[in-house]
Amino acid sequence: MTAASAQRASIVAALTGASAICWIFLYVLARRMADGGMSGMDDMAGMAMPMAPAHWSTADFAMNFVMWWAMMIAMMLPSAAPMVLTFASINQRKRERGQPFVPAAMFTAGYLIAWGAFSIAATLAQWGFDRAALLSPQVQRVTPLAGGLILLAVGVYQFTPLKHACLAKCRSPFAFLINQWRDGRGGALRMGWTHGAYCLGCCWLLMALLFVGGAMNLLWVAAIAALVFVEKLLPAGALIARIGGAAMFAFGVYLLTRAA
Repeated sequence: MTAASAQRASIVAALTGASAICWIFLYVLARRMADGGMSGMDDMAGMAMPMAPAHWSTADFAMNFVMWWAMMIAMMLPSAAPMVLTFASINQRKRERGQPFVPAAMFTAGYLIAWGAFSIAATLAQWGFDRAALLSPQVQRVTPLAGGLILLAVGVYQFTPLKHACLAKCRSPFAFLINQWRDGRGGALRMGWTHGAYCLGCCWLLMALLFVGGAMNLLWVAAIAALVFVEKLLPAGALIARIGGAAMFAFGVYLLTRAA
């Protein structure tokens, strides 16, 4: 096995392992929720969701943030693998030429920090839904009226120029790295953050669907992750995004008619 092949294998193993750990964490959390869990999150080891919206403690916010960030890592890291591997391949060539190189971990860290920032926003949104009594405490699902409005917004966004401009950046690893290249560890961190920002522009509203199907519904989480994966990696990804948008809009209309 060549050095380049060994590096690719180790990166794929690391990304797969990190994603798998997050899926296991979410599975355990969902099981505890299904079994009744606890009435709060004061004990981090309990891994339960807050049950009383008006009484979120600092620990409640922290645990919800951990849940959201783990969910984003589980969902987004697999589709980021081509970008990370391309970054590693470029640095491997630099290393072979005796030039300064940067480990792919720095790029990946920047990417995950971007999704960590999103997770803070998602936690605040969850808190807001809770305070407005729009969120069921057990499955973290909004009311049909709120769910219908979210689906309409997501469906429309799937057709917007911003969505497809960001999606194009995510679908072209080599072009992105050539245009955004920065030297050094700080540069790698910044590139990872920038790539994460483009992925956010592509997928942030899709993540709002977690409030529609339930953040603790792992089949729903997996379905959204699969949609993100095919949008970013399959040749027909842009078309699939539009088809998905039309389906979401139609489902949103259906929910609104039921809620009326």
